[in-house]
Amino acid sequence: MTNQEAIIDPATGKACGQGVAENRVRGIFGAIADKYELFNLITSFGIYRRWLKHTIQAAPLTSQSRMLDLAGGTGDVSWTACQLKPPAHIQLTDLTPAMLEVAKSHIAEGKNMGVPISLEVVDAQEIPYPDQSFDVVTMAYGIRNIPDRMRCLREIHRVLKPGGTFVCLEFSTPPNPLWRALYATYRKIMVPFWGTVLSGRRDDFIYLCKSIEAFPNQQTYAQMLSDAGFSNVTWRNFTGGIAAVHTAVK
Repeated sequence: MTNQEAIIDPATGKACGQGVAENRVRGIFGAIADKYELFNLITSFGIYRRWLKHTIQAAPLTSQSRMLDLAGGTGDVSWTACQLKPPAHIQLTDLTPAMLEVAKSHIAEGKNMGVPISLEVVDAQEIPYPDQSFDVVTMAYGIRNIPDRMRCLREIHRVLKPGGTFVCLEFSTPPNPLWRALYATYRKIMVPFWGTVLSGRRDDFIYLCKSIEAFPNQQTYAQMLSDAGFSNVTWRNFTGGIAAVHTAVK
């Protein structure tokens, strides 16, 4: 596979030009940063909080761990870690500065519960940290929006210490055909509706729906993790497979 073939449009799964997808993702999430958490709460009926807890429960965090939260957005994964399994330090990163500004306000509110957290704008396809820097890398709803996913996964593998774990929460494919069809109908109707109500940017949320539809299923994504060099790749479905938490070990 050439590098050009690896760069895809997350909304279609088809090849696109360098920078096209990144600029669109940065624009979308920059515009909705202050409504992002409310949107997640409404559209998932609050269930997404359970998914976050399961994500951190799957992460082998200790009080000595260094954690990298990639595509961490406004910090939901990080705050859940601080609450359930506080590590020694969290590097909270995202491609969109506006999302990290919201995260910064949450730190001021004390959501980090005393855990040291550093914020930095980072492209997950080109992680600016040395090899073997982290014990755990987390990502929620991020890999789906990355155009060169294999490059990102190899970068995650690089910055993990030997024996370190990558834990990834992502929307996925319900195995049951009826549940899959019901979810697809809900997603296509209600996600753009609530996106329009909250932000007035219907097209952005249509993109998000398409990116979920185009993302590989659980088995295919697990194979991608293996191809990136990970071992012990497993996943667990939640809410009938609407979301899945994948774990992979270096």
